[in-house]
Amino acid sequence: MTVRIVIPVVDESGLDSQISEHFGRTPFFAVIDLDEKGHVIKQKTIPNAGEHFGGGGRRAGFILNLKPNVIIAYGMGPRGLDIYQNEHVAVLRANADTVKDIIAAYNREELEELTEGCHEARHP
Repeated sequence: MTVRIVIPVVDESGLDSQISEHFGRTPFFAVIDLDEKGHVIKQKTIPNAGEHFGGGGRRAGFILNLKPNVIIAYGMGPRGLDIYQNEHVAVLRANADTVKDIIAAYNREELEELTEGCHEARHP
């Protein structure tokens, strides 16, 4: 079974992309598909079309249309977190600065669940 992970990123550098500090204002999202062994089988970077519509609910719909199993971010607002959790999408807290390092941490099961929404950008 494949796993689809969505990660907010600041550029289109693929697995070397830097993680965006603010989920809702990120310019891009990395969409990563992993096989059952945790290997990257597909990756793409897409512009954050959701930010152009305004409001967390519409952005959440944009992300949900990508069909993620997991979202990994430094944090996100409480409304978005509630929407994803209600749709059974795991939301995990990022603990590294690049997509490849986040994927490695995910495969080692080192990422914690994000349980509380924040109102500010990254809180290291």
